[in-house]
Amino acid sequence: MPGSEVVSIAFVVPQQGPTGIYGPSCLACGELAVEQLNAGRGIAGRRIELVHVDAGRPPAVVAEEVGRLVDSGQVDAVAGWHISAVRVALTRRIGGRVVYAFAAMHEGDDDTPGVFMLGERPVNQLLPATHWIREQHGVRRWAVVGNDYVYPRVTASTTRKALQGTGSSVVRADFVALGTTDFRPVLASLERGEVDGVIMLLMGQDAVHFNRQFARAGLSDRLLRLSPAIEENTLLGAGPGANDGLYAAAAYFDGLGTIESGEFAREYHARFGPWAPALNAIGESCYEAIRFLARLGELTGSIGIDALGGLPPNAFYDSPRGLVRLDGNLVTQDVYLAQAHGLEFAIQDQISRTA
Repeated sequence: MPGSEVVSIAFVVPQQGPTGIYGPSCLACGELAVEQLNAGRGIAGRRIELVHVDAGRPPAVVAEEVGRLVDSGQVDAVAGWHISAVRVALTRRIGGRVVYAFAAMHEGDDDTPGVFMLGERPVNQLLPATHWIREQHGVRRWAVVGNDYVYPRVTASTTRKALQGTGSSVVRADFVALGTTDFRPVLASLERGEVDGVIMLLMGQDAVHFNRQFARAGLSDRLLRLSPAIEENTLLGAGPGANDGLYAAAAYFDGLGTIESGEFAREYHARFGPWAPALNAIGESCYEAIRFLARLGELTGSIGIDALGGLPPNAFYDSPRGLVRLDGNLVTQDVYLAQAHGLEFAIQDQISRTA
């Protein structure tokens, strides 16, 4: 049982499977957040400890482990980056019982009591990115290639509807199982010339395999790719030859160039050294989730779910992403579009701003 001087957080991040490629960055960023907070007041005057849970396993398995931790009172809150299929399983198991800081980009809505959706959503990420690419590169006909679970399917449907009447459209969508390594059937459909660009809703190692095979098929020369999930580890995994014509939209990139992101990067590399796991939006989002819980403690005096009634509406807080504003259980934040140049991203434009 956590004592009154300790707040225990179930830190749910992938350490295996297709999304395990993100794990080292998530773990390092989470550790940094805890060390920094514990050097001060922790959360509402209580020291923080993380209870690690591997989110790379089947959603039901992850949810049952976290559920047992909550049932037994071993954790006070849940935080971390994991796919929405895991989030749905978790909310079914523990929803409304503890505060849950979900760090990942998401499909746009989850009204489960106590759940805070801290990541980017289609309205401030994917949709403005498609508009920018249409204006700059004339891409109007999109194919969606995504993993077969809730986030890619709902995001694809939202994008298809939102693009109606804009001059752009989603003309086809293909969904593959998480863990797919052979994309030849999908690539064959893309080679028919029906589309100008590909919206990639593939996670982790699946995106690595897709990008390598996409480049080998010669499709980089005529089709742009756009992803809300591609980050620095994925670029490294695919290799520089697989990243031509690839764009990503996110609230954070390594080398973003803002004061807040620069300070975060200096602190991260001072702590973990030059061979640290890659800084990226997914790892930073885990740092963000833990710092959010600390901000919640500042505003309400507690991170207990009963304290949420004291949370002021439209609260602002600072993060490596800049100024972030709560909008109910969602956030509005600055979002950027970047183009892959080899193994790095070059920021092209800011496509959304904190309202």
